[in-house]
Amino acid sequence: MGLTRAAVTLIVNDLIENEVIFEAESRAIPSGRPPVVLEINPKRGLVAAVDMGATHMNIAIADFSAKIIAEKSLPLDIRNGPQICMPEVSRSLKELLAENGISQSQLMAVGIGVPGPVITDAGMVVSPPIMPGWDGYPIRKTLEQELGCAISLNNDAELGALGEWAYGAGRGEKNLAFIKVGSGIGAGLIINQQIYGGTTGSAGEIGHITIDENGPLCTCGNHGCLEAFAGGHAIALQAKKLVESGKRTLLSSIPMENLTAQEVAKAARRGDLPAQDIIMRAGTFIGIAIAGLVNLFNPGAVIIGGGVAQSGDLLTTSIRQAVGERSLRASGRGVHITTAMLGRRSSLMGATVQAVNIAIHDAIEKKNPVSRNSFPSEIKQASTSE
Repeated sequence: MGLTRAAVTLIVNDLIENEVIFEAESRAIPSGRPPVVLEINPKRGLVAAVDMGATHMNIAIADFSAKIIAEKSLPLDIRNGPQICMPEVSRSLKELLAENGISQSQLMAVGIGVPGPVITDAGMVVSPPIMPGWDGYPIRKTLEQELGCAISLNNDAELGALGEWAYGAGRGEKNLAFIKVGSGIGAGLIINQQIYGGTTGSAGEIGHITIDENGPLCTCGNHGCLEAFAGGHAIALQAKKLVESGKRTLLSSIPMENLTAQEVAKAARRGDLPAQDIIMRAGTFIGIAIAGLVNLFNPGAVIIGGGVAQSGDLLTTSIRQAVGERSLRASGRGVHITTAMLGRRSSLMGATVQAVNIAIHDAIEKKNPVSRNSFPSEIKQASTSE
């Protein structure tokens, strides 16, 4: 950390005094004085996390060690705008708290993830392609007033990168990219173990890299973006055209209004060749874009997450092949491409980490005493590991 022993001692003593950390049992070593092991005090407080997607939201409550105590997944149409969606988020979180015997005042911080470019300092999104009506809306301020605690707002792909870096497939990596393939496509970047958001929070918008300037219209207004070829909406549209063509496929048994990228992935896993072709073609386009990313900043790992990533090896194999063919040998050899270890919880865990970071900082700055009611007995008994 570049700090002196005396400086570290002062910091540690402050953390212990505020009950953020405690001394665990010392580890035995062959010779010399055994080291003192320090651990986060999980009972220091509670935080919450909300992962807002294009068609869903995942909500969780966690302790200071980022252990999930309770969680739920609910439908949410981000296109309905903030006037409808924000009350739904607030209401759902309050319901989860009530269901688990937790009062709203016990929350010390909440981490929020949204599928659009975030201006972190302002606490809002700017010109989000798949979030009509959200441009400039004060998301963080609104929730701070509603919930009465500190709020962290980040892009969902950034939080996916953070979640996988802290608890998943990216542990130990100094530089990594998390590619979230859902209704849209975004990338979260960690460079030198720090989230990189760029000047205005728009870093990682890999879904709007032009693949073919004469390609289909994208939600951003341009033609031929990666998202228009390989995003969840694009995959569903290709599946509908496939069914309309009369080609023999398992997808024909699904009503058109229910034909989603997830259904295409399910059919592909069951061996449906036309569905497999759609997924593999999407993987090739994604791999082309990732190859440029690999050449640009030379990450040690590229992690594929999001709903479409649940299709498994069909997607990742075609991605690896495209990256191998199109990236420079020096950068391509050093990158490991894999699927998210945390699955659909990558962004949720990233939001949890952000909330814990804020809560710990506030606990030190405000010298908050530990609430003796932070963990009701029923919560202690019902706690489950993340």
